[in-house]
Amino acid sequence: MWFAGGVWTTSAHIITAVIGSGVLSLAWAVAQLGWIAGPITMLCFALVTYCTSTLLSYCYRSGDPVLGTRSYSYMDAVGSSLGKFHHKLCGCVQQFNLFGSAVGYTIASGVNMLAIRQTNCVHRSGGVSSGACSTNASPYIIAFGVAQLILSQIKNFGQLWWLSSVAAAMSFTYSFIGLGLEIAKFASTGRIKGTITGVSIGPTVTPVQKVWRVFQALGNIAFAYSYNMILIEIQDTVKSPPSELETMKVANRFSVAVTTLFYMLCGCFGYAAFGDSSPGNLLTSTGLKPYWLLDIANVAVVLHLLGAYQVYSQPLFAFVEEKAAKWFPDSRFVNKETKIRLPGSSKDGNYYYNFNMFRLVWRTVFVVVSTVISVLVPFFNDVVGLLGAIGFWPLTVYFPVEMYIAERKLARWSRTWVLLKLLSFGCFVVTLVAAAGSVAGIIDDLKASKGS
Repeated sequence: MWFAGGVWTTSAHIITAVIGSGVLSLAWAVAQLGWIAGPITMLCFALVTYCTSTLLSYCYRSGDPVLGTRSYSYMDAVGSSLGKFHHKLCGCVQQFNLFGSAVGYTIASGVNMLAIRQTNCVHRSGGVSSGACSTNASPYIIAFGVAQLILSQIKNFGQLWWLSSVAAAMSFTYSFIGLGLEIAKFASTGRIKGTITGVSIGPTVTPVQKVWRVFQALGNIAFAYSYNMILIEIQDTVKSPPSELETMKVANRFSVAVTTLFYMLCGCFGYAAFGDSSPGNLLTSTGLKPYWLLDIANVAVVLHLLGAYQVYSQPLFAFVEEKAAKWFPDSRFVNKETKIRLPGSSKDGNYYYNFNMFRLVWRTVFVVVSTVISVLVPFFNDVVGLLGAIGFWPLTVYFPVEMYIAERKLARWSRTWVLLKLLSFGCFVVTLVAAAGSVAGIIDDLKASKGS
């Protein structure tokens, strides 16, 4: 139960999927909420995530959680439990979330590449930040987009296993370096910064901005905990006996506990070290030292997001290409594959690239559009909050709750039914206010960038 295909392997999959760029904004989120509401909010999100992921585990097999028919993806599970309409609705939400993630990762990569330049500039100037060190993230965002133009032409995710492995390793690298740098900065001051209520209202923060930022912080924390939409795929790798359900229940409990402990450390040490000035992206702060280690962390972020972009985009690529092939079965533009022998392979070798014109055009358009949006709205913290808000209620809460109710055939107005509906409604309200706060943040940042 605990080894290959068991709890340890499953927990590793979940933790690898969860811990990522979301940790970079946790110190900022805690700073908006304060020393009491910040940790409590993270615990609440952890509890909701654990509960709904456990509900979802019951729905991996339709009809019976142990002997029922398997589902091989989140969408399949939704369709089996709730029918065709919800299957299509889930698909729309998922595809939008995948596209949004591509935009978020493009912004984050550009911002962290810019941070490397700024850090080195400050270091050369003797540790004093100056206007000469500030620059535009757009060239770096475009450079990341160019790299994705090339990587996106690889046909499917199976050929990108090496990139996914590197990305997972880099995710842990920068997460732990970031935590270590936070602890070091806190130890250097020997003083716990911050207040019970978080960032204070004053000359730089109006009461309205304070409210919006609190709402946005909810979206940032939600983004850090999002993993339910890949849970079914992870459960499909579990070996039985014992049943997949029993293994997943233990793995969910262990993974959420480990992740929450790590998030608490990142968010609280960051707030203790920086106080009200906690950065929206931890690794873009020039206040962290040593500079060389900060640079390594930022390089790891970029390498991670190179892979993460493909992990999230390849399912969307495949979805559109399968639909196009189904709708236009006789189109040479859509379906013709031309084998191009790669340089260095022998005439009789099997190293070929399968060129397809539709794949080239569609994936190029996707990357260009996501890059243009990233250049126009290069605000990592705001976009992360918006993505977390949009994906939290439907994918983390609504579908798992409705699927569990359908699979267990819960009677309307029974105690469990009422509690689950209240949970879903409460999380829906959180999604609305978090999205509103993030949009307000984007508007404020756009105004500030135009005025500067």
